Amino acid sequence: MKNILTQFSRIFVGILFIISGLIKLNDPVGFSYKLAEYFGEPVFNLPFFVPFSLAIAIFLVILEVVLGIMLLLGYRSKVTVWLLLILIIKFTFLTFYSAYFNVVKDCGCFGDALHLTPWQSFTKDVVLLFFILILFFNVKLIQPLFKAKIQNVLVLISIGLCSFMAYWVLHHLPIIDFRPFKVGNNIQKGMEIPEGAPQSVVEMTFIYKVNGIDTEFTEKDLMKIPAGATFVDRKDKVIVEGYVPPIHDFAMEKDGADYKDELLQNPKLMLFVTYDLAIANKEGLAQLESLKQQAAAKGYTVIGMTGSAPEQIEKTKKEFRFTFDFYFCDATALKTIERANPSIVILEKGTVKQKVHYNDIEDLKL
Repeated sequence: MKNILTQFSRIFVGILFIISGLIKLNDPVGFSYKLAEYFGEPVFNLPFFVPFSLAIAIFLVILEVVLGIMLLLGYRSKVTVWLLLILIIKFTFLTFYSAYFNVVKDCGCFGDALHLTPWQSFTKDVVLLFFILILFFNVKLIQPLFKAKIQNVLVLISIGLCSFMAYWVLHHLPIIDFRPFKVGNNIQKGMEIPEGAPQSVVEMTFIYKVNGIDTEFTEKDLMKIPAGATFVDRKDKVIVEGYVPPIHDFAMEKDGADYKDELLQNPKLMLFVTYDLAIANKEGLAQLESLKQQAAAKGYTVIGMTGSAPEQIEKTKKEFRFTFDFYFCDATALKTIERANPSIVILEKGTVKQKVHYNDIEDLKL
């Protein structure tokens, strides 16, 4: 019985680590955004780690896949199980912290392929911890599948393949796109809220200065606010999360107006998506004006989309002699559209027809 439970745990943990790791390895940039969120001020306040988020993300996802393979092979079982235990303890702490303090909405355990609530993520890690502890206490029952030389070769091959996959997706695009802006999806439909969808329940707290002291009042207490009190602020706390459409916070703003309803009706619209012009790839930016001229000659409307400040937009337009306009959109939404900075997206009446990395502009079909 003990051996059966150990072998089941070995297969279950190994496969789950491989699947979870490969999903994140398909999009390490997206996972790095999640790590940067953990390193940020609202969570652990470790800003010195933020610049290294991508490197840490790549290391962790490759480690996750390779450990899963090592476990299935029975390769150096003691070391493998110890590393798995250390990883799952770390992940369990992070997911518990996210759930209890409600600081990170999605841990990114399965990238954009499967979104789990913080408590679901924590539960998943507790289950994994249970099975890894079984492996830890019965590590002698984990026997290698092949001879040592074959095991070594297989592990080295897995490290090499994972490293190549990471290199490929960083210099091109994720092999499989799980995001709401993937090719074939319509942006307008992605923003729709179905009829009868659950609404969010929000508790509003009003802060008034009463006799020089900031005092909080709920909606029920508004009639009790004394005369002469001065309004200071309002805080909203989400009690029940309602339906959130796959695409939200998407805008195409310019000069204080949102043009998305108009632009998304365009049958031939080319977007240059660059969430932050200050850190955008210079070689990629240098190709955009030439591409704009080619696309315009074939009847395309060409615009840029960025979350950068107007001063940075003017600086970049002058440096690269851009003749197209930039529209503002929240940087987080733009990161969801595509990981490359910049990237090129072709829309047909709001439907995504093509998306390419700046390294693959020659693959565009105009």
